[in-house]
Amino acid sequence: MRIGELAKLTDTSARALRYYEDEGLIVPRRMANGYREYDDYLVDRVIQIRGLLDSGLPTRIIKQILPCLDKPRTIHFVDATPEMLTTLEHERDRMSDRIEFLTRNRDAIIGYLDAVKALA
Repeated sequence: MRIGELAKLTDTSARALRYYEDEGLIVPRRMANGYREYDDYLVDRVIQIRGLLDSGLPTRIIKQILPCLDKPRTIHFVDATPEMLTTLEHERDRMSDRIEFLTRNRDAIIGYLDAVKALA
């Protein structure tokens, strides 16, 4: 598929897709005319990258952990540094805090909706 189709399927700009390519997060094939050709599996990969970016992980960490997120899951970190492990632990804790925050807000909205619907 071409970049525009991948952009549409993943709700990601073509510019962002080219950035992911520059960062080594995705690797499209090149057609004879030089156009990028994206494989179908990259739809899930881009969605996964966006989720990781949205959760606050920097691209340098995403690039290192992305191979471990494929199926079947294979852990192959031969170059995991103490700094990287500390960063991942920090990001994990930050995500957990964000999940708790979002859960509280979701529950508050549910309570509000229930109260409004009970009055209707």
